[in-house]
Amino acid sequence: MRVNLTKKDLVNLVYMQIGFSKQISENLIDEFFSSIILNLKNEKKIKITKFGTFTVREKKKRIGRNPKTKEEKIISSRNVVLFKPSKEFKEMINQTMND
Repeated sequence: MRVNLTKKDLVNLVYMQIGFSKQISENLIDEFFSSIILNLKNEKKIKITKFGTFTVREKKKRIGRNPKTKEEKIISSRNVVLFKPSKEFKEMINQTMND
């Protein structure tokens, strides 16, 4: 059973199903991901209908602790990406699992 879906797998799917060359398929996948990243950087949110919503949230700095040594260290503030699946996405996943 395959666990990960790689960029190479996506390129091959576009190549096989649509018929574009592998180079064009790779460029298409790269542009798709670049547009998502650029939109998240600029707008902090992107909604893909029937799939879900990606949002950027800022985590504040906090004190973390090494579980082995119990040493405290400050974890710097940073942005994280959150994903909330759409209702249709959840229904498709549950329908597939129950079939």
